[in-house]
Amino acid sequence: MKKRKIELAVISDVHLGTYGCHADELITYLNSIQPKKLILNGDIIDIWQFSKRYFPSSHLKVLRKIIGMASKGTEVYYITGNHDEMLRKFSDTSMGNFKVVDKLVLNLDGKKAWFFHGDVFDVSIQNAKWLAKLGGYGYDLLILINSFLNWCLAKMGREKYSLSRRIKNSVKGAVKYINNFEKTAAELAIENDYDYVVCGHIHQPKKEVYENKHGSCTYLNSGDWIENLTALEYSFKRWKIYHYNHDRLSPFFMDEDLKEMNMNDLIASITDKEANIEDLTKEHFSETEENIDKDFLNNQGLSQD
Repeated sequence: MKKRKIELAVISDVHLGTYGCHADELITYLNSIQPKKLILNGDIIDIWQFSKRYFPSSHLKVLRKIIGMASKGTEVYYITGNHDEMLRKFSDTSMGNFKVVDKLVLNLDGKKAWFFHGDVFDVSIQNAKWLAKLGGYGYDLLILINSFLNWCLAKMGREKYSLSRRIKNSVKGAVKYINNFEKTAAELAIENDYDYVVCGHIHQPKKEVYENKHGSCTYLNSGDWIENLTALEYSFKRWKIYHYNHDRLSPFFMDEDLKEMNMNDLIASITDKEANIEDLTKEHFSETEENIDKDFLNNQGLSQD
């Protein structure tokens, strides 16, 4: 498979070791890219819900793939989250190209990017961890029920349905929490002079510019590999949200000029080039015909007069 070369890829909330994890799809995605840096922004291994009874080979292949990418030159940063918080005791550990950190700041083409998982904003985790863990088990059960529901819908030829997304969008408290999370992250980033703030945790892929009287920054969230199957990619000085279910079927233009253009501009550009080629061709043939006439007259010993 031909790999796309990109500067940076960010994935989060994979939750290896749970029934909702889409490990096969993630392996397909990782096999399709060749990033200089790979950032694992928390909750990659779900240690909270880890069970010896369930850790299929596809989940193990994800870990092998990530280690393999590090061994082949990709810088891999594992940023700890709440579901893999046990790894925080190994923070600032480095093994070749593989590094474990709690947060990360990178310089991207002269702009500062701040990476962290985002569980620091979650009061339920800080004050009542048992409640957060119970919620994690409930979410896993909801995903299992949703998987069965979607299997039935597929058999009937109907579109898939997301129960958790429906619940999040209908419960005012959930919507408010997500909005507050994004706003808080953005305002902290502006306060600390960061151009980008990149989070995970809330399973909501997003890219949005936030502004206040102190400045502006771009808020980004890598989503998850439970429902949304999304990642963030940085290349050619710009960010893109990668959606597996859509983008794996679409071609990626790596030429910077093409990326700048929308479809109308691209068509106009191609049309202009075709017109220029046609004009050049006509001009060339006119010159050629004129030269042939001159050569013929000269060979006959005649002048054009």
